Amino acid sequence: MLKRVLIMAASLPLLGAAPPQASLHLTFEGLRSQKGSIRLCLWSDASGYPDCTHGRGATKESVLASNPVLDIAGLQPGDYAISAIHDENDNKKLDKSFIGMPTEGVAFSNNAKIAFGPPKFDKARFHVEGETTQTLRMRYFL
Repeated sequence: MLKRVLIMAASLPLLGAAPPQASLHLTFEGLRSQKGSIRLCLWSDASGYPDCTHGRGATKESVLASNPVLDIAGLQPGDYAISAIHDENDNKKLDKSFIGMPTEGVAFSNNAKIAFGPPKFDKARFHVEGETTQTLRMRYFL
């Protein structure tokens, strides 16, 4: 009987059993106002990172800044990175000064350091498996 159970369990992937799925719980801290939205991209690879406007391979999400919490379910376990903006005026883009400095908040997974531009994908990358949590701190320069 035990042998039959082991054979059946071993054949489940062959019978079309669903691949394992993971979920991600995100919390954003340090927002200077509750105006607008938080817009983010969840990246599974470095292609296009961190620019959400051209991020074809990224999962795009947004939440109201007044409730800066987001749950993403149904993810394949693996490595991901997040880039996010606090779009205070809800114009669906990161506003910048005349010298190119962001005038709205930015955040990256792992709270990766920002030095002369956004952090590299490898600095923001984190592993998602089962139920994973990330707290991202919004940073403002102007």
